[in-house]
Parts: sequence; structure tokens; C-alpha cells
Amino acid sequence: MHAAARIQKATGTPSFCPTWPARLRRGAGVPHIQPLGYRAEAVASQLSGVRHLVLVGAREPVASFAYPGRPGVLTPRGTTVHQLAPDTGVDVLAALTELAEAVAPGVPAPAPVRAAPVPPADEELHTGNWAQVIGALLPQEAVVVDESITEGMDTLAPATADAPAHDVLGLAGLAIGQGLPVALGAALACPDRPVVCLQADGSALYTISALWSHARENLDITTVILNNRSYAILRAELERTGKGPIGPAATALLDLGRPDIDFTALAAGMGVPATRARTTAELAAQFAAALATPGPHLIEAVLRPV
Repeated sequence: MHAAARIQKATGTPSFCPTWPARLRRGAGVPHIQPLGYRAEAVASQLSGVRHLVLVGAREPVASFAYPGRPGVLTPRGTTVHQLAPDTGVDVLAALTELAEAVAPGVPAPAPVRAAPVPPADEELHTGNWAQVIGALLPQEAVVVDESITEGMDTLAPATADAPAHDVLGLAGLAIGQGLPVALGAALACPDRPVVCLQADGSALYTISALWSHARENLDITTVILNNRSYAILRAELERTGKGPIGPAATALLDLGRPDIDFTALAAGMGVPATRARTTAELAAQFAAALATPGPHLIEAVLRPV
């Protein structure tokens, strides 16, 4: 990471990484590496004007799904792709360090100096503010398991970039429902580190039974369910097919209300203490209390519907 920062400082070029790879180091003292967006349009905007794309332990970015009239490979036309190191079986840090010495020999890695994040003003929770609460209160050396999907797609990375140093375990392979069980594995593997699971409501239902294991093993996991009462990611992908406006039948299928899902009741039934937050102040108070109390906790963050 420091080698990448040296290259960026010497060349003035931005540093990108795939959308939340399997593990990513972030936070204070770590150079800010901007994740590529999930949607093809976002990646096209990020890579606009990039003349050289250097792949280090990575492959060319591709779209998550194939749609008529939309490109699958997201590298802009006219961009030269350089494979510095293959995506398997290589020491990425060694490759970057060797490149840094060639580009900027003897130049020390810049020490990032950034202001610590602060929580937002008290207001109703929505897509734009919940992640700011997490970033302002995230503990040192936390393991953040991210399956926030649409709610965190454009907000989580900037909100946590200046938080205390932490590791992010991202959504690899678009595996729906991985958040809760991945948090379980992280807590078992690193019992001395707090685990924060940021979990979308729709995908949580695929593996909600993992909460029972959180309780049975008394793991230090704070789960935040981002409840917008919608399968928003599927609705967005349906819109992207280009088949026209979504009709009432599809809208009803992607609605997670009628009845509303009570995640606090589900958690309590599996032995995990749970609370519900509707404002940034409530989320901040409940998140801080959960972090200060050993064992598993769940916070249902009720967000303004998208």
C-alpha cells in the first residue's frame, strides 16, 4: 500500500482497486485507495481519461451482469493495459515495491494526514448519513464485514476512509447473504478484534440463522441491519435491462413490507440483544453501546425507503 502511495505521489495518477475486494486495509495512516464502483457507468466515469491501467494482482474490471447494449469489459477505449503482476501466485507488495523503487527511488511513502470523521447532525436515517455514523465511531482495528449493497455502494468508502485503521471484508463474487456468516468466521478467527457487520435487509434473510451462532459462541459482533424495506439492488438491476418502467407486479415482488420484517424480534429469538434506530443520534448511541459491551448485538437501522 505504501509503495502504491509512492507511485501515486511520483506520477500524479489516481489509485483504484476493484469494488471491495476480499480484504482491503483502510482508515487512518493508510493511503486512500478508491474502490471501483459497482455499476458499469460509475466505473466508466472513474476511469475516464485514464491512459494507462496497471494491473497488480488483478484482472481488468468487468461488469457484474451482461445487459443488451452495455459493455462487459469496462476498460475505456484507447487505454493501454499493463499487467505488472498476475492475479494469482505473486507477491503483490514486492511487485509494487520494486516498481516504486524504479519510478521514485528513495522517495519515502507520504504519511496521510486527514481529519477524523465526525458524526452528522441528528436527523432521520437515510442512504446519505448512516455510514457517517459508523465512520465516526468505528473502533481501532475493527474488522468491517460489508454487505450493505445499495445503501453503502456510494457512501461507505468515503465515510470510513479517515476512520481508525481497520480491515474490510467485502462482497466477493456477488454472494447474496454472505455478511452474517462471514462476520461469524471473522470473529472466530480474530477474537481480539471487534467485528462490525453492515448488512442489507433483503440479503440478511438468506442467512439470518447465523445470528444463533453469534449468540451460541458469544462472539463480539455488532450487526447493523440496513432496513429500507426494499430489495433495492434487484429493482436497480431490473431497471438496467432497458425493458422500460417497472410495473406494479414487479414493484410488489421487490417490496419487503406488508408485513414489515421485525429484525429485532428475529435477533432476540436467536439470543442476540437487539435495538432499533430511526435517527442518526439513536444509531450513534446504540452503536457505541454495542461496541462497549462484549458479545453479539444487532441494531436495526430503519432507513428512509429508496
